[in-house]
Amino acid sequence: MYDLLIKNGLVYDGKGGDAYVADVAVKGEKISKIGSIDEKAKKVIDAKGKIVTPGFVDIHTHFDGQVTWDPYLRSSTYHGVTTIVTGNCGVGFSPCKPEQRDWLIGLMEGVEDIPGTALHEGIEWDWETFPEYLDVLEKKPLAIDVGTQIPHGAVRAYVMGERGINHEPATDEEISKMKEIVKEAIKAGAYGFTTSRTEKHSDVDGKLTPSITAHKKELVEIAKSLGELEQGVLQGISDFYNFEEEFDIFKSMSKESKRPISITVEQQDARPDWWHQLLDGIEAAQAEGIDMYGQVPPRATGILMGLTATLNPFLFYPSFQQLATLTLEEKVKALSNPEMKEKILSEEPVSINPLVDEIVTSYNKMFRLGDPANYEPDPEDSFLSEAKREGKSPQEVAYDMMLEKDGRALIYHPLFNYQPGDLSFVEKMLKHPFTISGLGDAGAHCGAISDASFPTTLIQHWSRDRERGSKIPLETTIKMQTSETAQLLGIDDRGILEEGFKADINVIDYDNLTLHEPEIINDLPAGGRRLVQKASGYEYTIVSGEVAFRNGEPTGALNGKLIRNLH
Repeated sequence: MYDLLIKNGLVYDGKGGDAYVADVAVKGEKISKIGSIDEKAKKVIDAKGKIVTPGFVDIHTHFDGQVTWDPYLRSSTYHGVTTIVTGNCGVGFSPCKPEQRDWLIGLMEGVEDIPGTALHEGIEWDWETFPEYLDVLEKKPLAIDVGTQIPHGAVRAYVMGERGINHEPATDEEISKMKEIVKEAIKAGAYGFTTSRTEKHSDVDGKLTPSITAHKKELVEIAKSLGELEQGVLQGISDFYNFEEEFDIFKSMSKESKRPISITVEQQDARPDWWHQLLDGIEAAQAEGIDMYGQVPPRATGILMGLTATLNPFLFYPSFQQLATLTLEEKVKALSNPEMKEKILSEEPVSINPLVDEIVTSYNKMFRLGDPANYEPDPEDSFLSEAKREGKSPQEVAYDMMLEKDGRALIYHPLFNYQPGDLSFVEKMLKHPFTISGLGDAGAHCGAISDASFPTTLIQHWSRDRERGSKIPLETTIKMQTSETAQLLGIDDRGILEEGFKADINVIDYDNLTLHEPEIINDLPAGGRRLVQKASGYEYTIVSGEVAFRNGEPTGALNGKLIRNLH
C-alpha cells in the first residue's frame, strides 16, 4: 500500500517536456511510481482537472533569521515553494562573534529592510561558527527544506573586525583565514558563498556593506576554496559602474574556482542598457567554458508604498514628518483634513538620495496594484496619466489613493525592469540561454517589496494571463523554478517528478490560480511589520510525502529539514 496517491492529474515533470495525465504514488519520502496506478493508498488526492508539478525551489531568499523562529517560512509557502536557500547577497548571521551580533542585525536591517527589533527578539544566538549555525537549524521544526550559503559580509567582519567593516584591504593572512572559514562552511553543508558590491546595500546607519570594496584577490582566493573542495556555487551583485573591472572579478571567481556563479541582472532607468552588456559578457564567458549565469526576476522589481509601508510619496515632506509618531488611525484622520492636505501639497520634499528621490517622485511609474495583482501595468493607468485626465496634480492623486482602505492602500512602483511603453526587459532576461529565475528576496524588504510571490507570477502571468507581449509555455515556467534552480545549486534529489525523486509536489488549480494584492501585517517578533501576499489555487503542497499546506495554509505537518550539500 502506498502512503499517498495523486490520481488523474496533468503531470508537468519539471524537465520541460509535454504534460501527460498520470497518477503519482508516494511511499515514505519519495515518489514510488508514476503511471496508471490501481493499488491502494492510505491517502488519495483526486487531481482531475488540476496540474501536478514538482515543489518549487527558491534559491534567493533572506530567511537567515526568520528560519530560527518561523517553521512555515511565510510568505514563500503561500506559493508552492518546498525548498528555500538563504545567505544571499553577502548578508547573514553566521559566522558571528557575540560582540558582532548587533552589527550583523543592523546590516541585515539596512540591506534587506527586516525590522531590527524583530531580529533582536526572534533570534536566539546559539552559534558562533557556520557549522554551529547549521547544527542549530538542523534541530528547528520546519515545514519545508532549507539550504544555506555563507555570506561574505559576516565572514569579513568575523576575521577582520572593524577593519573589515570599514572596507580596509585584507592582508594575505586574513584572506587565508577567510578561505578556511568558507571551506569549513562548505564541508559542513553550505551550498555556496555570496558577496555584494552594490551601493544599494548599506547597514542601518548608512555605511556601505563591508564587501563592496574587497579587492579582486580576496574574492578570487575565497572562490578558489570552493574549487579546492569541488563543490558549492557562487552568487553576487554589483552596480558594475566600472563594467570591465567588476565583471572581470566575477568572471575570475568562476574561472579560477571552476564553480558556477550567478549574478543579479536588473534594468535601471539611470542606465537603461547596461544589463545587455552584462548578459553579453555572461554569454561570452560561457563560450569560453566559464560557468556564469544571470539571476533574473520574472517581473519588475517593485516598491510598495503607503502609510503602513517603509516609504510613501510624502514621507519627506516637512508637514508629513511631523505626523511620524502618530498611529495609523491618527495619521489618516490628520491627512483627511483638507487644510493639512493643502499644506502638504504646497510643500517641497527634502532630498534624501537619488534612488529614494526617484522612487517617491516618479508619478509616471506609480500605479494601483489591484486584486488580482497586475505587475505589468499600462502607462495609461499611472498616477501621472490619471492626473492629466482628471485635471489634478499627480501628487493629489497619490495623496488621495494613499488614504484608501483606511490608510492601508499600497502604491506600486516598478523600480527596475520596467519602462512605460517597453515590456521587453523581463521577457528578454527570462528567455536568455544563460539566466536563472530568482531574486525574490523572500523574508526580506518587509516594508517595501513583496516578491516572494515570484513563483506564482511565473505560472499565472507568463504562461496564462499575459496580454501585453508573448507568453512562455507552462512546462517551461515550471522547469525554470524546479529542475533549473535545483540543479544550479547541485540539489539533485528534487525538482523533477520521477520515480526515486523526493516527493515534493504541488497540486494546483491552474485555471483559477490567482495572485492577490499584498498587505502589511504585524506578526513578526516584537510586533514587527511585514508584507504578506497570498495566492489562490495551491490546493496541496506536499513536502517529503506529507501534505504540508492545503490551499496555502499549514496542515501542521513539519516534514521539512535543513539540507546539507555533502557531495
